[in-house]
Amino acid sequence: MLALKACVESGAEASNARKRPPSTARKNREKGQKTLVFDEIDTGIGGRAAEAVGKKLKSLARGNQVLCVTHLPQIATFGDHHYVIEKKESAGRARTTIREVTGEDRTEEVARMLSGAKLTETSRKHAEQLIRTNG
Repeated sequence: MLALKACVESGAEASNARKRPPSTARKNREKGQKTLVFDEIDTGIGGRAAEAVGKKLKSLARGNQVLCVTHLPQIATFGDHHYVIEKKESAGRARTTIREVTGEDRTEEVARMLSGAKLTETSRKHAEQLIRTNG
């Protein structure tokens, strides 16, 4: 939480201190909007802490664009959009794909995040509840 807060506060100070270029980006910065990227934000946390981080990210997203890489459903379900990034090897080369998941596909992905490879009706119901509660 401290890292999130420090990132936002230092970004606001830096944004206020420099001259603004003429552009659409300038309008967004004048409103205090930024793009914040958090990679592997879930490292070393789980459960209640993950939920708190998800809530903080959702709060930051009200006035900024937030991109977050996470493996925790407690964080992922707070997002307005959910993407799955997959890396596969083919003919000796790594290939990365990204796809947005919505509706039932999102529920299935969150259920997979909760229970691993074997999806159950319980994990699907839990996924639906997390999406409904946190979305």
